[in-house]
Amino acid sequence: MNLLHFLSGRLVKGILVLFAIAVLNFFLIRAAPGDPAQVLAGEAGAADAQLLEQLRARFGLDQPLTTQLWIYIKGYMTFDLGFSYRQQQPVLTLVLDRLPATLLLTGAAFVISLGLGVIMGALAARRAGRWSDSLITTLSLVFYATPLFWIALMSQIVFSLKFGLVPNVGYETIGANYTGLARALDIGHHLILPAMTLGLFFTALYARMMRASMLEVAGADFVKTARAKGLSPGIVSRRHVARNAILPVVTLAGLQAGQLVGGAVLTETVFAWPGIGRLMFDALVQRDYSVLLGVFFMSSAMVVGFNIITDLVYRIADPRIEATS
Repeated sequence: MNLLHFLSGRLVKGILVLFAIAVLNFFLIRAAPGDPAQVLAGEAGAADAQLLEQLRARFGLDQPLTTQLWIYIKGYMTFDLGFSYRQQQPVLTLVLDRLPATLLLTGAAFVISLGLGVIMGALAARRAGRWSDSLITTLSLVFYATPLFWIALMSQIVFSLKFGLVPNVGYETIGANYTGLARALDIGHHLILPAMTLGLFFTALYARMMRASMLEVAGADFVKTARAKGLSPGIVSRRHVARNAILPVVTLAGLQAGQLVGGAVLTETVFAWPGIGRLMFDALVQRDYSVLLGVFFMSSAMVVGFNIITDLVYRIADPRIEATS
C-alpha cells in the first residue's frame, strides 16, 4: 500500500513537472530567433510576402500566441505532439521511430558507466594510497577532462579505421538484411563504440564518487563495530561499506540519467546513430518547431521516469528508507 501511495504521488508530481516544462519549452522556442516560414520559402526559392503569409497560415503561426499555446497543450493532453511539415509525418511517429535506438544507446551507456564506475571506485577505495589507486584516479580524471567529441573521433580512428575491430558509424550493416539473432549481434557490434564513448565520461564521475563515499563510510562507527566483532574484511566491505556507500552514487546516477540523453545528441551525430538526438539536431537546423517541442517533451518524460526508478532503487539498496519520506 505504501508503495502504491508512493508511486501515485511521484506520478502526479511528474505530470505537473512535465506540464510546466512543456509550457516553458513553448515560450523558449517561440522566443528563439528565426522564422520557419522564411526558411521554407528560402529553400523553395520564392520568399515573397504572399508565400510567407500562406506558410504562416498553414503552420498556425499567424494565430495569437495564447491560441497557439492552447492548441499545443490540448494536443499534448491527447498524446498528439503535432505534425512536421518538413518531413510530412506526425511528430509522435517520428519520435517513436527514433526512440528505440536512443534508449538502446543510453541504456547501454548507463549500464557500462555505472558498472565500471562502481567497480573502479570500490577497487580504488580498498587500495587507497597504492599505485593502483593512483592509476584509477588518474584514468578517471582523463576520461572526465577529455571532451566527448574528441573521445568519439579518436575511438573511431583507433578502433575502427586503424585496427578494424568495430564499425565506425551506423546502426547496422546496410544491405546485409540480417534477421533475428544475427541482426541483434550486428546492432550490438555497431553499439560498442558509441556506448563506450558516451559511458566513459560518466564512468569517471561514478568512480570518484564511489571511492570518496567508501572511504567516508569505512571510518564510521558501525563499520568499526563490525570489524571488532571479527567479521572478515571482505564481508565488512561488501555488506557494510559498499552497501551504504552506493546510495550517493545511485542519487548521482538518477540525476545524470537524463544528461545521457543530452550527451547522446553529440554521440549520435558523430556515429550517425539514428536516435532522437540526431532528429533534434536536424529539427534545430531546419527550424522545425513541432519536432523540437516533441523531442524536448519526450526527453523530459524520460528524465522524470528515470527519477522515479531511482527512488525505487533507493528502497532496494537500503530498505530502511521509507517510501513515504
